[in-house]
Amino acid sequence: MSERRHYHVVAAVVEVDGRVLCVQHGVTRYAYTSNRWEFPGGKIEDGETPQQALHREMLEEMDYDVRVGECLATITHDYLDFTITLAAYHCTATSTQFILREHINACWLPWSQLATLDWCEADRRLINLMQQ
Repeated sequence: MSERRHYHVVAAVVEVDGRVLCVQHGVTRYAYTSNRWEFPGGKIEDGETPQQALHREMLEEMDYDVRVGECLATITHDYLDFTITLAAYHCTATSTQFILREHINACWLPWSQLATLDWCEADRRLINLMQQ
């Protein structure tokens, strides 16, 4: 039996004018992440700090230059096929203009409405933790 993959991932909680950026996956290789919502971000590469990884991922996936601030919360979550340690960072931007290269949809919601979306489970856990 092979060892379970464990990814270290960063997520951007981008807040502009009291609203938070949410992005939606298209169809993925796993039913439990397909068409679900998440905070944008991605995997930390060897030699990167979490902040560097998040800045790079936002530029690569969205052509979106954000200022990465403090870590808001970190969770470890077991999906059926892999485990992730997900750290959410508060980010700010001077614009709401970006290009969706990896996602099919995006929206800006106030914190009070985040639960209305069908989130990936790890991101849902982050939201619950940050709203406590």
